[in-house]
Amino acid sequence: MSTAIIRPELAVASFGQIYDLEQVEAALSSLTESASEALRATYEKMLKVGNLRFCVKPNRMPSLDELIDALPNFAEPLNDVRRQLALCLETEDRLELMPILLLGDPGIGKTHFAKHLARLLGTSYHYVAMSSLTAGWILSGASSQWKNAKPGKVFDALVNGSYANPVLVVDEIDKAGGDTQYDPLGALYALFEHDTAQTFVDEFAEIPVNASHVIWIATANDAQAIPEPILNRMNVYEIPPPDRDGARRIAQAIYAEIRLAHGWGLRFSAQLGDSVLDVLVQASPRTMRRAILNGFGAACIDHRDEISADDIRLDSGARRKSIGF
Repeated sequence: MSTAIIRPELAVASFGQIYDLEQVEAALSSLTESASEALRATYEKMLKVGNLRFCVKPNRMPSLDELIDALPNFAEPLNDVRRQLALCLETEDRLELMPILLLGDPGIGKTHFAKHLARLLGTSYHYVAMSSLTAGWILSGASSQWKNAKPGKVFDALVNGSYANPVLVVDEIDKAGGDTQYDPLGALYALFEHDTAQTFVDEFAEIPVNASHVIWIATANDAQAIPEPILNRMNVYEIPPPDRDGARRIAQAIYAEIRLAHGWGLRFSAQLGDSVLDVLVQASPRTMRRAILNGFGAACIDHRDEISADDIRLDSGARRKSIGF
């Protein structure tokens, strides 16, 4: 069995202007003595680091087939990414991807997919767990007049990061809580539209930033819990559970990723045995990762360089039936 090792591609970069320096200078000079020190420090940092960020894309078609081999149930969104890449690879055009919504069972590998996509595109990865949010300011910032206010996740990713086109994952978008005054999804109405995202205003900094190149990936279990106007702004993909062969490939890919990410990994065999894979196919990718990591530890304690089926412990409820095999 071959093992797909997903490596980042060499990227070509242009520069994107994220904000207007003159606007920042004007905002800084207009601050009163009683103004928030955090806001003053934010403006000063914006001037210090400048307003240009890398806008990257692969310099050739990335190894999407290898990623499809490792994540076979994500073939549909990956093939759509391939089509959009084909349009811009041989020109100076930037990659444009509509916001992506991945629908599927918990633990099926949606955030794992997003991390690999960021790696393939040569950009950064940022994560927002919507299930833990109760206010829209997490994404769009809170007014500097509030105590302990700070910028939102979007502003932070663009201003404090290195890229104009980071991958930003909005996990469990269907679980967003809140009240009528602070809608956690409110900022997404503007951010998911290319034109309005070009002048997105964080409520803390109150300086327009260009968020139009952000690559958005949302995940959800239930599309009915997402407001229709948000749903209509995304390409929606229903991610099925992998079949048995696909689950074996996913388990092997997760094993290889963990093995190569740690110095101790090289003492272990490059491949999992069939008996181990037969146990792992009963689990979701999330549970696979935990079970494989624990399996490494069990084998190490016994001074073995291979994980055995007896080393794999699956949580109750993580069996095959729960993910549709």
